[in-house]
Amino acid sequence: MENKKDTQVFPLREAHHLVRGLMTPNPIIYWVDFLFHVTLGWAAFVVALSTPLFSIWQFVAFIVATLAHYRSVIFIHELAHLKKGTFKIFRLVWNLISGIPFLVPSFTYGVHYDHHKPDIYGTSEDGEYIPFATKKPILMVGYVLASFLLPFIFFVRYLLLTPASYLIPPLRKFCWERASSLSINPTYKRPSGYIRNDKYWKIQEFATFVFSIVVITCVMFNILPFKIIILWYLIGTSIFILNSLRTLAAHAYRNPGDQKMEFHEQYLDSINISGNSFITALWAPLGLRYHATHHLFMSMPYHNLGKAQRLLVKNLSDNSLYLKTTRNSMWDALCRIWGEASTSR
Repeated sequence: MENKKDTQVFPLREAHHLVRGLMTPNPIIYWVDFLFHVTLGWAAFVVALSTPLFSIWQFVAFIVATLAHYRSVIFIHELAHLKKGTFKIFRLVWNLISGIPFLVPSFTYGVHYDHHKPDIYGTSEDGEYIPFATKKPILMVGYVLASFLLPFIFFVRYLLLTPASYLIPPLRKFCWERASSLSINPTYKRPSGYIRNDKYWKIQEFATFVFSIVVITCVMFNILPFKIIILWYLIGTSIFILNSLRTLAAHAYRNPGDQKMEFHEQYLDSINISGNSFITALWAPLGLRYHATHHLFMSMPYHNLGKAQRLLVKNLSDNSLYLKTTRNSMWDALCRIWGEASTSR
């Protein structure tokens, strides 16, 4: 962790001044980006479903569907940061054609806002932080491998636990605290009443249950082929694997969890990736390659993070601390955290 003197030399006020004109989201960019990729994703899904098994066209369609849906689903991160009361129709449409079909309605990521609070970030209260760099490397392997089970776990949560929880109050509490948050910390408990942007979360939850039961019923009565579930599961698993690797490359994960971090320390524990623009955008879509910059300006829309990155690198009077967060690629970031974990004990 960086020492306290970095607080004095990190040019935070200057950085804010440089990017002050980049804080307003452009609804047109959001709509065009999302609708294009979600349409591409579902079109590729249909192609993968209808082409011969293990054919080259099915493989290509599967890759396209995975990457397009991955980008579409990641808009949940933007929804967690958008100002309350804004983008209401966008939130509704996103839930209907992306979030609910992949069993991740937007209310499940409302807790992300806490991840940016200096008094919570990196502590045991942060659902999106595990001190991987201070643990055995096998923990990171287990985290990635858990992606294979997540679609099944989410399916059980909405198909079985949701209706059962309506009848069993203790189970209802369990669903809210333990099964309603997209977190990586297995000990995380969602606080009661933590809603933020999704005051209609109960409708989202019920709609996800309805979607699950409709799909299962259609498959049981041969209205839909069973392979649609297999394809959905494989794409969902691939998305979770990509995102788990991206998550491991997003932070240094050095804070042991028993102490709070200053704002500048939170930034310096985050990572920017300077790698190939096209390749990096596939596994870290919507500006998530600039994760450290995002932690400096959490309300900045994704489409301006690249501009902010270039402005700060070029125009900060002293960019040495800013550049300390940079990694050359996902591989570089993963190798560094793996190396630290390997030598931490």
